[in-house]
Amino acid sequence: MTHINMSNQTLPPTHLLKRKLFFRYIAWVGMLNFAWEILQLPLYTLWYESPPTEIAFAVVHCTLGDILIASLSFFAALALSNGKTWPLERYWRIALLAVFFGVCYTVFSEWNNTVVTRAWAYSSWMPTLWGVGLSPILQWLLIPMSVFWTLSKRRLGDQT
Repeated sequence: MTHINMSNQTLPPTHLLKRKLFFRYIAWVGMLNFAWEILQLPLYTLWYESPPTEIAFAVVHCTLGDILIASLSFFAALALSNGKTWPLERYWRIALLAVFFGVCYTVFSEWNNTVVTRAWAYSSWMPTLWGVGLSPILQWLLIPMSVFWTLSKRRLGDQT
């Protein structure tokens, strides 16, 4: 097995590739979620009822939460799919499971925060599906899938 020396560590090439793609995934998911959080602000009452500092805090807080959700969903997908050889094998299985976990958590979180705890509310502009905001559901379908799709085109070329 070929090993690559990296900062006094010896990692097999698949581990290096896995690490590189994970960090790229999280970086892109973070940037795109930050933009999405800003763009969807008018769909929440926060946009109309809160001062700019609270809105800015909410955007940063939600983006950090999105990064945490993406990371945990990714690692859960790896663990449940025995993703030791990801991204060389089981790439789309891991991707689809990670997206599934992200969507499931988002549906629960939106329902819990808008219905149960009432921590936030939708404005009249938010389209809903069974009482859950459609924008956050689309966010967790479109952003991770587009990032996984983009990275899939590069994953084999980045092995060196």
